[in-house]
Amino acid sequence: MTADRCLQPGLIPVEHARQQLLDAVAPLRDTETLPLEQACGRVLAQDAGAQLDLPPCDNSAMDGYALAGDGDTFTLTGKSLAGHPFDGTLKAGECARITTGAPLPAGADRVVMQEQAELAGEVLHLHTSAAVGEHIRRRGEDVCVGQCLLRAGHPIRVADIALLAAAGISHVTAIRRLRAAVLSVGDELRPLETPAAELGRGDIYDSNRIALKAALAQMNIEVIDLGCQPDDPGTIRDAFMRARDSADIVITSGGVSVGDADYTRRVLEELGQLEMWRLAIKPGKPFAFGRLPREPADGGNAGAALFFGLPGNPVSALVTLYQLVLPALEKVRGVAESARHPRLQSRARLINPIRKAPGRTDYQRGFTYRDGDGLQVVESAGIQGSHILSGFARANCFIVLSQDSGDCATGDWVTIEPFLGPLV
Repeated sequence: MTADRCLQPGLIPVEHARQQLLDAVAPLRDTETLPLEQACGRVLAQDAGAQLDLPPCDNSAMDGYALAGDGDTFTLTGKSLAGHPFDGTLKAGECARITTGAPLPAGADRVVMQEQAELAGEVLHLHTSAAVGEHIRRRGEDVCVGQCLLRAGHPIRVADIALLAAAGISHVTAIRRLRAAVLSVGDELRPLETPAAELGRGDIYDSNRIALKAALAQMNIEVIDLGCQPDDPGTIRDAFMRARDSADIVITSGGVSVGDADYTRRVLEELGQLEMWRLAIKPGKPFAFGRLPREPADGGNAGAALFFGLPGNPVSALVTLYQLVLPALEKVRGVAESARHPRLQSRARLINPIRKAPGRTDYQRGFTYRDGDGLQVVESAGIQGSHILSGFARANCFIVLSQDSGDCATGDWVTIEPFLGPLV
């Protein structure tokens, strides 16, 4: 039996959809100044420049002795410690005890490691010669005062925090945090607080909303949790109106397909604009994008909230979030194009056959590793149904099968895309 074909008219190819989303959104412009220790995960709104040279002075890279000139023996005249520099000037043939990071005494032109010398009273005997400049960190060799360290649009990481702090920057100006309203739609959904014994037949826990909140938190996005809503147009309408007035973006899961109880898309069209619907992607065809305009009376909160309607099946929701929504959100957050989430793809050899119907780009979940010969291989992470979360949890990559491709055999080379944050 062959897989059913998915050649349906009107489906938007994934790459076109991704570019259309990027073209449809604009970066936030609101900024705020905050202490550096609170800036991790935020996006710089202004370039950050160094306030001093790094290192701020010539200093020692080793524990040992600072030497003035060449020779085999030197007279010890003092010491230079981190925070307690040597105040004098070394003359040729003199040395000073020095610790790692301590300022190089005036007159010194090299440092010998303590393991390569022996002190007898006040006389230092070298076991090996030291070259001019050896074990010396030069002033400004890392960063020069006034140098631009990070450009506007850069997402601040822990290493960036360390760099900025070392360069004397205590506060940064960042794009304000994006606010996202998250809700799930479906009569069958129950919050996690519901005891399992109280679930009715066909009831399921609202896992999508929990996973979406976790993913958005990794992007330093402020989440407004609107809970799970029933399949009722009036209730959905009220939730959308609350969401649009309190958030920059609205992310829903469920209700965007064509079923009798799928009201999400209809309410979106009633309150705003539907700009994209139904993509050539698997899993995740019933994906919607649009806008929810705010009432003019909202004043400073005028404009429109961006709307992303994800499918209700949990794997579909996470795949479309990762492949479509997150690239758009990075732009909205103000992340510069050069600093955005990379789409790292490579090739791997299949170790099991895969079924694929032409018509949609398929993001199958896989597990990739190097075999005993060092070859990059990949295997399917099990059943590929859009409801199978256990396979997704075992996977560490997508097996990306192009829209027009079909079944793949064991030994075929395929494209893989390793999971990056916020899937890891």
